[in-house]
Amino acid sequence: MKHILTLSLTLLVTTCVSAQSDKTKSDFSSLSWLEGKWTRSNIKNPERTALELWKKTGEYELTGLGATLKGSDTVFVEKLKIVIQGNEIHYVADVPENPNPVHFVFTKIGPNLFICENPQHDFPKKIAYQLEGYTLKAETSGDGKVQELVFVKAKN
Repeated sequence: MKHILTLSLTLLVTTCVSAQSDKTKSDFSSLSWLEGKWTRSNIKNPERTALELWKKTGEYELTGLGATLKGSDTVFVEKLKIVIQGNEIHYVADVPENPNPVHFVFTKIGPNLFICENPQHDFPKKIAYQLEGYTLKAETSGDGKVQELVFVKAKN
């Protein structure tokens, strides 16, 4: 009887993990709308331009690059990644200010939107992306501060 109970529990846990993994993979696959080149349209300094580039680099990996330019000089670069780790989807930001990449765990995902969070990070604590037509709105927030970034899809 003890072996049957152990076997039943093992099968139950395996089934739950497998179902969660399938959901995570399905959720990840729904992020394909993020791929492409996005040019920031609400940058405040007219001498600067900013963009994000997103490309699928693996079955469950999107790699991004955010850059701000002043003329032809690059003044800021961030390396971005969205990847499945364990049974979660992570948004990973690698910026010069931080000694290590910062992980944000997806807390909401839907058609054309996602929210990810890291309450222990100084700023931002929350990152949200939403696609509205050909406009991509990204919002970073935390501790009462909010920064909205608006991008339009580049025509290549």
